[in-house]
Amino acid sequence: MRNRLWYLPALLLLLTACFPGSRADGPGPRPPADRPNFIVVLADDLDESLMPYMPRVRRLLAEQGTTLSRFYANLPWCCPSRATLLRGQYAHNTGVRSNNPPNGGFRQFHGSGQEKSTLATWLRSAGYRTGLFGKYLNGYPEQVPGVPETYVPPGWDTWVSPVAGNPFRGFDYTLNVNGRIVHRKPSPRTYFTDVLAEEARGFVAAADKRPFFAYVTPTAPHPPAIPAPRHRSLYPEAKAPRGPAYDPPDMTGRPAELRRLPRVTRGEKEEWDELFRQRARSVAAIDEMVESLVEALRAKGRLKNTYLVVTSDNGFHLGQYRMAPGKNTGYEGDTRVPFVVRGPGVPAGRRVNALAGNVDIAPTIAELAGARTPPFVDGRSLRPLLKGGGASGRNAFLLEHGTARATRPAGPDDSAPPYTPATREKAYLPAFAGLRTDRYLYLEYVTRERELYDLWTDPHQLRNLAGTDPVEPRLASWLSRLRACAGEQCRRAESGAP
Repeated sequence: MRNRLWYLPALLLLLTACFPGSRADGPGPRPPADRPNFIVVLADDLDESLMPYMPRVRRLLAEQGTTLSRFYANLPWCCPSRATLLRGQYAHNTGVRSNNPPNGGFRQFHGSGQEKSTLATWLRSAGYRTGLFGKYLNGYPEQVPGVPETYVPPGWDTWVSPVAGNPFRGFDYTLNVNGRIVHRKPSPRTYFTDVLAEEARGFVAAADKRPFFAYVTPTAPHPPAIPAPRHRSLYPEAKAPRGPAYDPPDMTGRPAELRRLPRVTRGEKEEWDELFRQRARSVAAIDEMVESLVEALRAKGRLKNTYLVVTSDNGFHLGQYRMAPGKNTGYEGDTRVPFVVRGPGVPAGRRVNALAGNVDIAPTIAELAGARTPPFVDGRSLRPLLKGGGASGRNAFLLEHGTARATRPAGPDDSAPPYTPATREKAYLPAFAGLRTDRYLYLEYVTRERELYDLWTDPHQLRNLAGTDPVEPRLASWLSRLRACAGEQCRRAESGAP
């Protein structure tokens, strides 16, 4: 018998190599010595309209890597999207449905114990050093009584995150730097994005030979989108995009809340154009950050073995469907976000149209790193897409906002008075759940209003086909299977057909 068992160690080694990303809790097998590094730059409110203002990202990532042109945020709002990124779960499973308690924010994520198992903890268990540089979750740390400003969540070796002050304005903020509180007084050298870039460069260029995961999260171009002083005069003639969805003359078919909105005034257009210019100026520092990270990697001989991603927590609307600047809708401008990646084995200059989203980031990185993912993960690895494949296996992506199930009979409030330009920003769409398929966008609101758009013929979502298109019952049935799915069940449902 002893002689017959000589092959077992080799067999175990082979199985470990074949299944590096198996879905099980606990520490995973030690990945190969040449395991890759990862940098994820997550901008705040970056939408596709701003990508032309990031030429370094285009030159260094898009032209040297792959762009996923249909990459979506499950719930297009800051904290829910960031929770989804860290856990690989849809918002109905993280329970983080907003930026604030009782159904969102840092308090929900921390209080439910979800920090104990995130992408950071999985990678650290696999031998990676991990670092967060920038915004963590909305309400960190003040939403939870008893959590000090020095608190560092599980899984992070290096931690540089704001705990007070005005990081959204770029200056005069206080950081938790590895448990040490540091106040940065306003000066040309303390612009928030630049400070994060400096800290992240030091991390990726450190002498430590372990592979690393750097999660870099500037607050730009989130309003008020204050640019670095050196960028304040850029793009003096730029204007917010004025496509067919901008201030449409006909709002027929829209939810009642949007039908109450007036036409956009000349003064509002000028104000929003200035906001657009500020947003474009503020991403210039992120663009420079990406270039500096590439240079730091190249100087250390680590560029060829590093995946570098630029993406966003959500998109942003600016006059579309008469809405004041913001997010939180199911429309393409809010849910579809940039995703550009370069790295080992990623084809250069390639665009992929397969459906993907923020729920896939954690399982993708975990598989590429050889780390184990828990069975609660809803998303799927995009490794086949990044390595040259053309399909993700997904036929639908779930969209959510709020608790999208009525607790009592509800309908649109058609009796509410119209909004005025002065009150426009108070307009807020009711909770919804929806699907983005290869062809259709389908939304069901808690008010029982519905929207259905054929994006092949109506890419700007101007003609609501709900109630008239025979595909709607099939989409509704598909959505009902996804809106409460979990884990493998989500992946099976997404891969099905209406």
